[in-house]
Amino acid sequence: MSNLSLSTQTIVLIIVYISLLADNILLTVVVPIVPDYLLTVENVPKDVGPFNMKLNSSALVLYETMLREENGRVGLLLSSKAVVQLMINPIVGFLARYTGYGLPLFIGCIILLTSTLVFAFGETYASLFVARSLQGVASACIGVSGMSLVAENYTSENSRSKVMGIVLGSVAFGVLLGYPFGSFLYDFVGKTAPFVAISLLIILNIGLQLVFLDLNPPNSTAGSSTSWRALLSDGYITIAAGAIWLSSSAMAVLEPCVPLWLMSTIKPEKWELGTVFIPDSVGYLIGTNIFGTIAYKLGRWRVSIAAMLLVAVSSFMVPTASSISGLIIPHFGIGLGIGIVDAALVPLLATLVDCRHSANYSVVYALQQMAVSLAYALGPMIGGELVHIIGFPWLMRSLGFVNLLYCPLLIFLANNCSNQVFYKFFDDFIFWYLIPYS
Repeated sequence: MSNLSLSTQTIVLIIVYISLLADNILLTVVVPIVPDYLLTVENVPKDVGPFNMKLNSSALVLYETMLREENGRVGLLLSSKAVVQLMINPIVGFLARYTGYGLPLFIGCIILLTSTLVFAFGETYASLFVARSLQGVASACIGVSGMSLVAENYTSENSRSKVMGIVLGSVAFGVLLGYPFGSFLYDFVGKTAPFVAISLLIILNIGLQLVFLDLNPPNSTAGSSTSWRALLSDGYITIAAGAIWLSSSAMAVLEPCVPLWLMSTIKPEKWELGTVFIPDSVGYLIGTNIFGTIAYKLGRWRVSIAAMLLVAVSSFMVPTASSISGLIIPHFGIGLGIGIVDAALVPLLATLVDCRHSANYSVVYALQQMAVSLAYALGPMIGGELVHIIGFPWLMRSLGFVNLLYCPLLIFLANNCSNQVFYKFFDDFIFWYLIPYS
């Protein structure tokens, strides 16, 4: 695939873009739908609807109790995708070396289509749980193989940073579309409509792959395999993956907790729940599309530190909001910070593989996807439970503190690949002293 013509490279890039776009539309389209749908179908009597403004005092008490109990169930459902993806990522990373990157991408899109249709027609908590879990398998295949295809075909630092920013922009665009797309269609058409629309996009993408994508395994695997031990003992890869994990955790906690927090405090309309997340998506879109090249020129470690500081400060600000409009600035800051972290560090992972390991990207991007999956696995589950113990405000403040405390570690990323003496010293420190106690 490294000798692809420019036109074929463009087609492959379009396929990867659409695959990630569809995956992330589905990822976020369920966020404003699931909490209200589960309350409506399984818990709340018809005269105690979550958006009924004529509730009496006893009905309000019952409704708020149901909201508190629903936090855990919604968090578990939303996090199931990330838990499954966390387990499947290393398997895809290993197998992609032998199957090539095209076949896992194709299989992932088939599974994504299945997940979307189950979401469309499933009516119980169990069916929605299965659909979300299936998406975890699909996301692992799409994320690992898609990013590996891009890294393999764009080898220069400048072009790789630019193109990966475009690819990561598909994630942002999908997230941006998902929240309002799901909430509007759910409110005015019904639960099935947004998922049917997503399935049509996936079918189109599958057709493109059948026509243009090489689904045959490579004749041989060039170079030696990069082992998981080698990557985990590489301190720089570990620090970069950790930053991606922690910054993404802020959004992972917000997704299940904010809708229910708003429903119990501000009580917005159903369509307003989706608009709450638009600033996050806009911020992420700006961060990924603009700051990839900027981070390369200014220093990825500097830009990453500034981005994590932004995530921390924005997390502190979220619980201070008293209206929907009051969430715009902190949500935008969190999305922008996460987008900048990804734009700076995701291309850096490929660079570290090029100069320190064998040029096979599936394992390192499996690790990167695992970092994101870990955030979205632990975030909703832990956040959904901690909100009962310490409350939503202190949950967000705690996330801010953790991101703040992590920033000094990013200073180590200032050293380039030529500084092998410092690399060796830091690798030994990370592997022998930090990993055994983590």
